[in-house]
Amino acid sequence: MTRLAHRRADLAAARAALPGTVAVVMTMGALHEGHAALLRAARAGADHVVATVFVNPLQFGPGEDFDRYPRTLDADVAICAREGADLVFAPNAAELYPAGRPATAVTAGPPGDVLEGASRPGFFTGVLTVVCKLLQLTRPHRALFGEKDYQQLTVIRRMVADLDLPVKVVGVPTVREPDGLALSSRNRYLGAEDRRAARCLSGALRAGIDAGAAGGGGDGVLAAARAVLDATPAAALDYLALTDPDLGPAPPAGPARLLVAARVGGTRLIDNVPLDLAPRR
Repeated sequence: MTRLAHRRADLAAARAALPGTVAVVMTMGALHEGHAALLRAARAGADHVVATVFVNPLQFGPGEDFDRYPRTLDADVAICAREGADLVFAPNAAELYPAGRPATAVTAGPPGDVLEGASRPGFFTGVLTVVCKLLQLTRPHRALFGEKDYQQLTVIRRMVADLDLPVKVVGVPTVREPDGLALSSRNRYLGAEDRRAARCLSGALRAGIDAGAAGGGGDGVLAAARAVLDATPAAALDYLALTDPDLGPAPPAGPARLLVAARVGGTRLIDNVPLDLAPRR
């Protein structure tokens, strides 16, 4: 049976009753099949699974969608139960931040200043601060995060290493809709026309993969991806970037990461893929 805790004291008592290894899956709720995949991966690698559901105000900037972000706790708990989670921690903001906005925060440094960090100043400070707090409260051996939020996964890994936190961070591949759109809680904002336009993100990434495999080099990858995005004026490009797997400069050949962010209608979407850059022909 899945137990639901709203308060720190209840979480601590429930966590103390979980012997063996524990994995945590942190979410902002509005769970979908991507979250379900995270929960299944967590269950496969640990004796017990804890899920957290918290819409974190620290990671939303002015004018972003904090107030309208979907909150579906009953459905979220049902999904957690279906996927075998032992415990769901769903605090409110006052429970997690009893003194209000914390005076002490965790920053990502330079890796958090680019891409999402450049578009959403302060975003990664909010993410790392809440992740650090939830790691302390849930005390897991493993923490699983989706690769759809690849920069987030990267800076969390760096935080855990830099601060010697006793947890293994595990990335789980992106889950996609049949049309290629990466699963996201924000997809529910999309109307039918916007949904069709949003497919250009995954289409651009596929074009980049093909160009990289064909020996087009980094310039060819970006040109191929940008051509797909340019053909969809309804998608306002925020960034398109090719990096190495750690978000450093793209290599001339070998493993790389292609990342994109765009606004479709009133919804901002992100996506990314791993790819291999074949030597130039």
